[in-house]
Amino acid sequence: MGALSVNSKSFARFCAGSVLAVVLAAAPIEISAKQSSVKDLSGLTASGAYLAARHAGRMRDAATAAEYYRAALAHDPKNPDLLDRAFLSYVIGGEIGDAVKFAERVVRADKNDRVGRLVLGVNAIKAKHYVIARRDLTHSVRGPITDLTATLLMAWAEAGAGDSRRAVTAIDRLSGPEWYAIFKDLHAGMILDFAGHQADAGKRLEAAYKLDSSALRVVEAYGSWVSRNKSPKEALQIFETFDKALPQHPLVMQAIAKLKAGEKLPRLVDSVQAGASEVLYGLGSSLGRRGGEDLGLVYLQLALFLKPDHALGLLSLADLYEQLKKPDLALKIYERVPAASPLHRNALIQMAADLDTLNRPEEAQKHLETLLKEHPNDQEAIMALGNVLRAHKKFAECADAYTKAIANIPNPTKTDWVVFYFRGICYERSHQWPKAEADLKEALKLFPEQPHVLNYLGYSWIDQGLHLDEAMGMIKRAVAQRPDDGYIVDSLGWAYFRIGNYEEAVKQLERAIELKPEDPTINDHLGDAYWRVGRTLEAKFQWAHARDMKPDPDELPKILDKLKNGLPAEAASQAKAANKPEKKTDGGG
Repeated sequence: MGALSVNSKSFARFCAGSVLAVVLAAAPIEISAKQSSVKDLSGLTASGAYLAARHAGRMRDAATAAEYYRAALAHDPKNPDLLDRAFLSYVIGGEIGDAVKFAERVVRADKNDRVGRLVLGVNAIKAKHYVIARRDLTHSVRGPITDLTATLLMAWAEAGAGDSRRAVTAIDRLSGPEWYAIFKDLHAGMILDFAGHQADAGKRLEAAYKLDSSALRVVEAYGSWVSRNKSPKEALQIFETFDKALPQHPLVMQAIAKLKAGEKLPRLVDSVQAGASEVLYGLGSSLGRRGGEDLGLVYLQLALFLKPDHALGLLSLADLYEQLKKPDLALKIYERVPAASPLHRNALIQMAADLDTLNRPEEAQKHLETLLKEHPNDQEAIMALGNVLRAHKKFAECADAYTKAIANIPNPTKTDWVVFYFRGICYERSHQWPKAEADLKEALKLFPEQPHVLNYLGYSWIDQGLHLDEAMGMIKRAVAQRPDDGYIVDSLGWAYFRIGNYEEAVKQLERAIELKPEDPTINDHLGDAYWRVGRTLEAKFQWAHARDMKPDPDELPKILDKLKNGLPAEAASQAKAANKPEKKTDGGG
């Protein structure tokens, strides 16, 4: 849900060149949802505190790391490395109050420290000390990202001091890469709108809109200006154009509803603090999506320090934590999304996904069912519920969920293939093959040659001894599209095994193992293939691997039996259908 479009290669290159990226590359700061429980660290030696901080960092516990760095600093208060690490830990962890105190120490040691000055400048904007903010932000420049950030923040500080014209002049004076333009026009327009210079505001916001009519915040800012200065009808066209390209965004749907009722829309920002928050949110969300996770965290945390209820900022921060594989932290952020926000529903759905990731499926399911009681036709919530049920092998229930989703699609299109595919999986796994086959065929009708569907339908036919030539061709076409997908390559190997071509089965399954060495099912399959070609010691080795890799409970007794007795002679021409792994269904969602 980023605000702006930026050329990804140039943006990532500038991120990589920022001073913060260099600092964090040398000394990575980790993150944790668990707040520090460290209280009295006075008994620790300097080296003990430092080692504990580094360990906490490796465990992705920034809060604890910061406290241990703080303890180490008590022994060596002038150590710049310890000071920087503690400071950055507090910033990235969102403890901005502590970060401000450390920033003051950081800039005493280095008056031009860009991140330290940025934090102090943002803190001054929050306190409405705009002269102090400009002073600190002036020292926060020297680099494409930091130059743009500091200039826009200083412009909002100028607006707060009552000089919007000087603010816009400062923005226009800044030169840089092409992607600066949309940020400059958007914020110049919002500052002029905030200051009441409507005609000039409209020109700048229209210029930003012409640069990128798919940028959400640009559409909101320009559309709201049009609703107030031209007409709700003209503004409605702007939002409906966006909706055609990116359908059903909650903020856009809310605006459309108001405009259809003849209402005018409020300004996107109603304070200097909200404007400065938009600067940090817009850049932070773009950074997070383009490889600048650490700086993205800094900017988003500062954006939320200025405007704690910034719903898009909260969702962007939570999404970034999910990228960093910290669903526990993401959950805490989603909980902060205001209940009155149109984005609250999105937060609830993502919370369910994170609960499921944290192996709390019952909570995830309950979460979604509660949401669906209030909004029974919420397609995204229905799909999320189906996905949770499917992931935990509640196949009859997940088929019912996807049936409700399909009922909401009067005229299925190509993008709807996945709903039929997932329901087909649930039908097949709940032993309703005719229904499963019909859904898989419908998915292929909507999206011909979709590799996951080709693989699943082809594999299922071979498993039942049906349409063998056609099925083998389908699996081969799936492999041709996804040659590095270990599960699909495993399907091809297992298909060869099922038709008795054991030598080719070994070849393909060995390749699948190279792609997915830690998968118990693939190891089990390779063991079966080795056994059939007479490589019995290697077969037992693979089965032992499969046994030790936590296979599905239903499969473990079969593996143990094979380790003891090998494959039974009567299974020489055909392996048991039950060996088919459900994880071959992972694609597509």
